[in-house]
Amino acid sequence: MGKIQILDEASINKIAAGEVIERPASVVKELVENSIDAGANTIRIEVTKSGKGSIRITDNGCGMSKDDAALSYVKHATSKIRKIEDIETVSTMGFRGEALSSISAIANVEIITKTKDELSGTKVIIQGGNLISIAETGAPDGTTIIVNDLFYNTPVRKKYLKSDAVELTHIIDIVSRIAPGHNNISFSLFNNGKELLRSSAAELQDTIVHIYGQEIAREMLPVNLESAIVRITGFVSRPSLTRGSLDYQSFYINDRNINSRAIGFALRDAYGTLIPKGRFPIAVLKIYVDPREVDVNVHPTKNQVRLSHERDICDMVTQAVRNALSHKDLIPDIKIPTQQLLYETPAAGSFDVKETVSDFRPSVKDTERRLRQSERASMERENTGGAEIETEIGIEMPDVKVLGRWIACISLPKQRTV
Repeated sequence: MGKIQILDEASINKIAAGEVIERPASVVKELVENSIDAGANTIRIEVTKSGKGSIRITDNGCGMSKDDAALSYVKHATSKIRKIEDIETVSTMGFRGEALSSISAIANVEIITKTKDELSGTKVIIQGGNLISIAETGAPDGTTIIVNDLFYNTPVRKKYLKSDAVELTHIIDIVSRIAPGHNNISFSLFNNGKELLRSSAAELQDTIVHIYGQEIAREMLPVNLESAIVRITGFVSRPSLTRGSLDYQSFYINDRNINSRAIGFALRDAYGTLIPKGRFPIAVLKIYVDPREVDVNVHPTKNQVRLSHERDICDMVTQAVRNALSHKDLIPDIKIPTQQLLYETPAAGSFDVKETVSDFRPSVKDTERRLRQSERASMERENTGGAEIETEIGIEMPDVKVLGRWIACISLPKQRTV
């Protein structure tokens, strides 16, 4: 017998599932996207033990007939496309027919669904990819999918799940990223019966309030730009509001949440020197292009795409954000008290300080220099156990705060002789 063997169907399904389903958050993402494609305007996500116990997604979408429900878990069974050419114009979140099949292969799944034209619904039970039963049942219009015992038959994958807190963070992140892309849909998320997130169908800025909070939403600027090849809408933060990571940036191509280094660089380029190095703006940017110009069949999770005119689109993103940042009142001129030191004789043992007001407009290089000085002073304080550090003339370093591209002295310690 030769060394090369054809794997059995069950092994093939488990391996394939590993490409799509990495953790409970992956299940939430795939099922929520199915609900979006079903035309739902209300989606409820309920998990127990951060998804390790159970995951329940309920929507009020179009539902499935009995025949469709019986095929829904079969690999590559889909209502989204009919032939390979359809991928070129696909506008739905899913299209491969892999999500429910992958989930069913590594969990126990129950589907309850009903169309508005039927008097009763259908209940389907699948265990490890095998159909256990299909029966008529009472149900409201729409679909409910319950996933229990995720990874029960792939113990290695289950072993490497993180703590409940970490897995729940991933679920919250997924829902927080999907909701702004579909702000016409109401989302709610519960863990162990406790509501964690609720985003009502509303304008995008209202959705940002629900997801990020009112303080952040208040500091967001609208972005709107349209050309022959792209339409860009969304919100970006003022330069004074930044984060130390990219976690607060969400990009959408035709309402699909994606990861894109190119768009991220285009966004950062728009800010230029308005924000310090190592800081990143908050952004929710929705980009609409001709579906024929987007290849969504790049990654198993569909969170990466290829754009036919990526360079041109990124240039338009930079321009759109720069337009939003160009408001004349974005970074107003500020007047900061500056200190003029008038020394008396050393015998007097004191200093008189007179305050004047002047425009404070340091260059970016000056800002960077002052920040480096402040950082060095902080490090020296730590190295000397908190002892006060003095400059050569006996002046302590001031506390500083970055305001966009400006640096403002918050407090200036009293001067002392050495």
